[in-house]
Amino acid sequence: MQNVDLNGKPYNRFLFVMVMLLGSFTMSMSQSSISTAYPTLMSSFGIDASTVQWLTTGFMLIMCVMMPVSPWLLNNVKFKQLFLMILAIFDIGTIIVVLAPNFSVMMLGRAMEAIAVGILFPSYQSVLLYITPEEKRGTTMGFAGLIMGSALACGPILSAIVLHFSAWRGLFIVFAVIITILFVISLFAIRNVMPEKESHLDFPSVILSVGLIGILYVVNMIGKTNIDMTLAIIVLIVSVLMVALFAIRQFKMDQPLLQLRVLKDFNYDLSVGLTGASYIALIVVTIIFPLYYQDVLGVSKTVSGLALAPGAIVLSLLNPLTGKLADKIGFKSTMLTGMFMILAGWLVLSITGATLGLVPMMIIAAVIEGGNAFVMMPAVTMGANSLPKDLISDGTAVISTFRQILGSTGVLVATLILSNVMDNNVAKGMSHMVAQMGGFHVVFITFFIIELVGLAMALMLRNTKK
Repeated sequence: MQNVDLNGKPYNRFLFVMVMLLGSFTMSMSQSSISTAYPTLMSSFGIDASTVQWLTTGFMLIMCVMMPVSPWLLNNVKFKQLFLMILAIFDIGTIIVVLAPNFSVMMLGRAMEAIAVGILFPSYQSVLLYITPEEKRGTTMGFAGLIMGSALACGPILSAIVLHFSAWRGLFIVFAVIITILFVISLFAIRNVMPEKESHLDFPSVILSVGLIGILYVVNMIGKTNIDMTLAIIVLIVSVLMVALFAIRQFKMDQPLLQLRVLKDFNYDLSVGLTGASYIALIVVTIIFPLYYQDVLGVSKTVSGLALAPGAIVLSLLNPLTGKLADKIGFKSTMLTGMFMILAGWLVLSITGATLGLVPMMIIAAVIEGGNAFVMMPAVTMGANSLPKDLISDGTAVISTFRQILGSTGVLVATLILSNVMDNNVAKGMSHMVAQMGGFHVVFITFFIIELVGLAMALMLRNTKK
């Protein structure tokens, strides 16, 4: 493995990678941990459920816009400076959240966090893929998957523990302390390892990419009461046109903001779809299952958060192993295994409905999250291996952007189905509990069907070991 930076100076590669992964781990936890604190935040700021959800929805929207910009930043800013900037932006945003006197200021802090996360997620994967020999990328990205997947699953667990002993601000103090420590370590551990290719930042492309926010905003509005449907339709049409113009512009430019020509490789396209399918399964489990535990099974917020621990442990243990497995037996066999595991979990839920107890649900969550370990990072690695080395950062940014869009849409769809089916059931005269169970059952069936599409994509893969 390469252990010298661009100036030919040796560096500690293990420490370099660990600092990147710990930064990603902490920021990923911040993405999923806040949902557990919703009731407390609603009480503290005097806001309703639809408003507090913007702490997650808005976070995801801003992330989506920043991800296409990450390849340009990697090519035009020295990596050490870029990484320190990312940590600083996240740290300042987190401190703003801790000190926020009202919800608007808290949203500002969350927006800064989202900017940092949106740049970091594709960037750190690009760097790992760039500095790792192709034959060892599966193993390396397996550890990266451990960080990303387990952090997403561990977020609600950490939140449940911290909120048990302190107020909601304590959760963000933990994140601020960790990132501050990593910033100091990064001054010595992070080196410039990515070659710079100076290019002009295409501002029209940046503006057009905002259409992604408009699309997800409208999806988030569907099913809510008292919305202006005319305005929503106009926003959707304008947003779709903006995204279409963004794509057309990227294909016509010599130096596009995001190199969409990577989508011309069939295996790469399948890898984009597969990483999205697996991420949908993971994020829906980490957000919907705690709601099931609390609303149907009647357990406390602390128990609902801790109930995700077995799945997070399985995910963490399997991710490094699946990376090595992909290097040895090929990506198609590895990802088919994962998709069958994910499908098996949703199939059991679809058949049994919302009737299972806590322990069976925890086992199913572990199976689905374990399946994610066989799919998500192997798909990212396979996609990178399909591309020339100088397009890895673009390819990773495209995958990360699509994955985030699909994951965000998956959560929104699950939430909308749950609330709408429950409201319809209550209107039909069902009790609140029966109505809720019916809503969860429809969610389970819906995501079983979605993951069938993922299985079809895995079957279409061209078998390769690299």
